[in-house]
Amino acid sequence: MTPLRPMLAESAERPFSSKDWIFEVKWDGIRAISYIYDELSIRSRSGRELRQNFPELVELKDLTSNVTLDGEIVLFKEGKVDFQAVMMRVQRAGSSDIEYLSRRHPVTYVVFDILEKEGQSLADRPLVERKKILQDIVKEGKFVVLSDFVDTQGEGYHKAALEKGLEGIVAKRKDSKYTFGARSRDWLKIKSTKTCECVIVGYTPGRGNRQSTFGALLLGLYDGKQLVYVGKVGTGFDSQSLEELRKILARLEGATPLRGVNVSEEVTWLKPALVCEVAYQLLTEDTKLRMARFRGLRPDKGPEECTIDQVKPTLLKGYAERRDFTKTPEPRGYSGAQSSRSFVVQEHLARRHHFDLRLERDGVLKSWAIPKGLPEKLDDRRLAVQTEDHPLEYGSFEGVIPRGQYGAGVVNIWDRGFHTPILWSDEKIEFLAAGRRLSGRYVLVRMKKATEEKDWLLMKAGE
Repeated sequence: MTPLRPMLAESAERPFSSKDWIFEVKWDGIRAISYIYDELSIRSRSGRELRQNFPELVELKDLTSNVTLDGEIVLFKEGKVDFQAVMMRVQRAGSSDIEYLSRRHPVTYVVFDILEKEGQSLADRPLVERKKILQDIVKEGKFVVLSDFVDTQGEGYHKAALEKGLEGIVAKRKDSKYTFGARSRDWLKIKSTKTCECVIVGYTPGRGNRQSTFGALLLGLYDGKQLVYVGKVGTGFDSQSLEELRKILARLEGATPLRGVNVSEEVTWLKPALVCEVAYQLLTEDTKLRMARFRGLRPDKGPEECTIDQVKPTLLKGYAERRDFTKTPEPRGYSGAQSSRSFVVQEHLARRHHFDLRLERDGVLKSWAIPKGLPEKLDDRRLAVQTEDHPLEYGSFEGVIPRGQYGAGVVNIWDRGFHTPILWSDEKIEFLAAGRRLSGRYVLVRMKKATEEKDWLLMKAGE
C-alpha cells in the first residue's frame, strides 16, 4: 500500500467570518491518515506506521469499516492538549513502555475528513458532502471522536478557541476538494503562535551548565531542492531533552557545512535527517526565524517535508513563476514585514495601458488591473481584473520591466497610502482609502455572470 499524503493548510494572519467557510479547532498533535480495512493501518504525514505506538486506536475497527480517514492524534492531560506527551509516545519503541503509556496517558484521534469509502475515492466531493458521509458511517468511541465545526462565524470561534487554551482554528472552504500532498488556500490555519517544522543541520557548543550538551540548534528549510539556513534555536529545552537530544545528534555528526551561514560560534554540522518543531514570532527580511523556541522533535515527519512555504506564503507562487528575476528589476518576494494595511495604485505603461490597484492583505498585495483607470464619481463603474498576488515590496516599485518579460513596460506609482477594510468576503470587498488621489469609500464586487471568475467591478461609494 502506498500511503496517501494529507492535504495541508496555508497560514492566515487573522480570523475572518464567511458564509462560504466552516471552522474547526486546530489541534496540536500528530496528523494521521487511517486505513480501516481487513487490517488497520495508521500513517503519519511521512508515511510512518503509527499503529504500534497507539494500540488504543485499534478501537477504530469497531467504529467503522472499509474507509480511509484523516485526523489528528492528540493527548489530553488535565483537560489540556499536551504536545510533548504525544511526541513522547511516537519516540517510545519498547512494547512495555507503549503498553504502559497507552493505559496511563491514552490518546484521542480527532477525525475531520473521509478520503475513501468502499475502495472509492471521495477526494473530488465537496468538503460539506464528505463531512455528511463521515458523520453517517463513523461512530465515536472512547478514543475516537469526530471533529466539531461551526458555520460562517470564524472570528467568534477563534476567540473562543484561544480562551480555552487551544492553538487556534482551521478555516475550510465548504466546496473544497481534497488535494493530496498539497498546501492549499482552501484550508487556512489561524494560530496564536507561528510554528514550523525545520531540519536540524548543526549545533553550537554549550556554555555554563549546558557545556556537556549544546548551545543552540541550527535550522534549515528546503527551498526547492536546496536546503537553506533559517536561523537557530537555543531556548525551550529542559534538562532531560537536552541530554537525550545530544545523544541523537552525536550519531549524525560529520556533514558538509551549509552555505550562507554566518554565526560567530564554532558549528558541528549534522546530516539533514532530524526534524524538530519550533515556535517563532516573525520572519526577518533575510528569511530568518526571530525569537525561535524549541517545541520538540517530530519523528513523524521527514526532512523533505520541511519546506520554505511554511513561512513564506505560497500565495506568491504565481507571481514568481511568471518572472525571471535575473532580468526584471521587480522585487523577488515576501519580506516578512508586518501588516500595515497599505495600498498602492501603479500606472502600468505595458502593451495595454492600465492601472493596478493593490491592497495589503495577509502579508501580500491583493491585486487588480483596471484598464480604464480608477473611478472618480459615484456613478462610475470600472472593470477590475484580479491578477496574481504581489509581494509587499512591490508597493514601492517603480521602473522598467524589460521587453520579453511578463508585463514588460514602465511602472510608476500613481498613488499610495493606507486602507481600512469594512468588509472582505469572496464576493465583495469594501474599504476606506486614505491617499492623495484615492480617498473615501470604495467597493469591489465580483461579477456573477462574468465568463472569468477574476472579473470584478470597482465603484466609488458614498459616505
